[in-house]
Amino acid sequence: GPSHAEEVALGLPTALTIASLSGDLALETQTLLNTATLRAYTHDDVIGVELSAALKNIFAIACGACDELGLGDNTKAALVTRGLNEIALLGEQLGGKTQTFYGLAGLGDLVVTCFSQHSRNRTFGAYIGQGFSVEEARKKMTMVVEGIPTALSAYQLVQKLGAECPIIVEIYRMLYLGKPIKTSIQELMARPAKNEF
Repeated sequence: GPSHAEEVALGLPTALTIASLSGDLALETQTLLNTATLRAYTHDDVIGVELSAALKNIFAIACGACDELGLGDNTKAALVTRGLNEIALLGEQLGGKTQTFYGLAGLGDLVVTCFSQHSRNRTFGAYIGQGFSVEEARKKMTMVVEGIPTALSAYQLVQKLGAECPIIVEIYRMLYLGKPIKTSIQELMARPAKNEF
């Protein structure tokens, strides 16, 4: 990422990351993909790229809900920024490289998934924000919403590592325990004050 297939097919300028432990394979793939409208970058951090690609979907669900609840730009910007922090925290603990999370596969893919009308996960979150239950929102979707099972896996990972990822925990509780999203927001905002980093 960040690359929605709809825009790639239209020939809109797109940049993406190719991650491989094989530098030769990455370069060969880069050569095959680069065109006047698609620019591919190589990277050797497979762990960081894979985690970014998976975890961004969780935050896109939350962003879709925020949009429908009319929570504004400040809320969404904070959600994306603090979400990136949680992705990086987990990724670094699993051996991912810090720079990955602030590049195309990390920040770039997170931004496009959280803000785009093409995003399945953001659309699903919008249904939640409109008041549909998780099951009702699922039935309205015609394609897979990867963020639902990923939220469970991410929550389990947070528990296993003992990581402080309150947004992931609240999204899990919303999706799997039926916690009202407005309650989650209130509790996130009421957490004890702390240093940002």
